[in-house]
Amino acid sequence: MARSGQSGGGAGGGWRASVVEYRRGAGRPAYGASRAAGQPLAQRDGLSVLGGPGEVRCVDSSGRVLWTAACAGVPNAAHVSGGRVLVTTDSFDYTPWGHLGPALLLDLADGAPIAELRGASGAVLSGGRFFLGLEGYDVFDTWEYDRDGALVDSWRSYGHYVTGTGIRVVETDRSLPTRSRVVRLLPGGAVERGPSLTDPLCPEPVVLADGTILVLDAGVLRAVDRRLGDAVLADLLPVDPDRARRYRGGLRRSGDRLTVTLAEEDRDRPGKHVLHTWTLALRPGPVTV
Repeated sequence: MARSGQSGGGAGGGWRASVVEYRRGAGRPAYGASRAAGQPLAQRDGLSVLGGPGEVRCVDSSGRVLWTAACAGVPNAAHVSGGRVLVTTDSFDYTPWGHLGPALLLDLADGAPIAELRGASGAVLSGGRFFLGLEGYDVFDTWEYDRDGALVDSWRSYGHYVTGTGIRVVETDRSLPTRSRVVRLLPGGAVERGPSLTDPLCPEPVVLADGTILVLDAGVLRAVDRRLGDAVLADLLPVDPDRARRYRGGLRRSGDRLTVTLAEEDRDRPGKHVLHTWTLALRPGPVTV
């Protein structure tokens, strides 16, 4: 049974959460936010970056196409900074890296190619710099590239990137037992290690206005503050580490409400899932007596 809680006035940012609704039924796992057809991969200063099979396009606010660049894959995300755009792609064919396609660094002004890189997910830094990360086959790394595609720094860490005061990562190593943590990346390849995680594949976190990260970790909602202090906000459906692969979670915030989903594989019906859904009320500030 779900148990609500709070992070107090210290670690975890002082947030409180209470369950206001719970539902259980058949459903499907959440695999991240879906993008409607034609929705931009990225937008900045009146420009929109769009993608389709084999191409990347940039359009202005009137819908006029400014440039089109070819790519050997299907764009799945774009990141814009300092007159550059980094585009990650899925390949048309299955490769030793699955469906990982090239990561393209393009000039935002005209789509001219700057560099072809390799990585599954990225994050924006200032001045045309980007993070690019990849996991698998003894690779568990994040690289920083400058606006010309030159390698600036690297770290032995990978997962969901949270930018702001420094760069934090909710790691996803896909291994059991997991060694994933919430960490901070420091200059020179140093990694400041924060709280350990139970789930080797935590879903994308929610970031609150004060920088607190909400992490769904094996059925437990946790808050991690900017200093990497953590606290449990709600024991929703704690999952044993050995069974973590049978569950897939998701987080979605709307105002002061947080929707948490946890899809559990039905052992009696292969391919089917039991979907647990909680709606929680979030409240900031220290606990009052």
